[in-house]
Amino acid sequence: MSHPHDDHDLAGIPPPTVEELRDGVFAYVQLDGSWGLNNSGFLVGRDAVTVIDTCFTERRTLALVDTIASITPRPLRTLVNTHHHGDHTHGNYLLPAATIIGHERCRTEMLESGHVATSLFPGVDWGRLEVAAPFVCFEQRLQLYVDDRRVELDFVGPAHTTNDVIAWLPQDRVLFAGDLVFNGGTPFVVMGSVAGSLAALDRVRALGADVIVPGHGPVCTPEVIDDQVAYLRFVQELARRGFDAGIPPLDLALGADLGRFAVLHDPERLVGNLYRAYSELRGEPLGCPIDPQAYADMITYNGGRPLRCLA
Repeated sequence: MSHPHDDHDLAGIPPPTVEELRDGVFAYVQLDGSWGLNNSGFLVGRDAVTVIDTCFTERRTLALVDTIASITPRPLRTLVNTHHHGDHTHGNYLLPAATIIGHERCRTEMLESGHVATSLFPGVDWGRLEVAAPFVCFEQRLQLYVDDRRVELDFVGPAHTTNDVIAWLPQDRVLFAGDLVFNGGTPFVVMGSVAGSLAALDRVRALGADVIVPGHGPVCTPEVIDDQVAYLRFVQELARRGFDAGIPPLDLALGADLGRFAVLHDPERLVGNLYRAYSELRGEPLGCPIDPQAYADMITYNGGRPLRCLA
């Protein structure tokens, strides 16, 4: 289906796709899932729609809204944010009638950081952006209902960030995992925790989902969790060797053999992940602010080029 705001082929990438995972349960997938190309979801009820995450730019969120409208005329009444990053929240303001739900720290991080992500990705057509933070907030768990369908919102951070929330549909065995799961992309935990991500993935595995909507990449099954765990353990083991030898994270990353993980896009995330792993080896609190040099060093690892963002 084509919509007025769907001119994504101009960037040489496919337009977003919609997958109906269960009756009334949809995944909105933006490939290739690299920087800024996140996934959203929406649940269609009798009288209204619940949306899970918006998109990075005005144009992309308008395309999401158009797509939902092509499937149902019902109003977008509820919006869940899985975490504060701009590729999942920048478009919140384009759902003005929605109650925005998120973790308490998601609200705090959004209000403190604003649109800081725009400084990392030059050349992106952001459109008009406004901050619209969650205003219904929780600390551990919130039960949300779409008619009789229960959606369990569980805090599982610090992991990808300090404020990660998963949306679990127990009757459908469908999980919206947010950025705990990158299918085909390098996991990114510089704003969260390596150890915390491993713990969160254990919790996700224990749910026994049949279908997982990752934060980035194609809809998948729980086997993808094994790849995430293997990568994060690789980061921990590499960090331990480098930390003990006094090697800075950038130098360690530049000299590292990515092995099986070389096929994952956005490999420069290794640098940020090592900064976080070093922080944990120093015994610093999980999710504490990291040295901003980590972001500059990711660009250096990337050959001095800006981070690739096709949003």
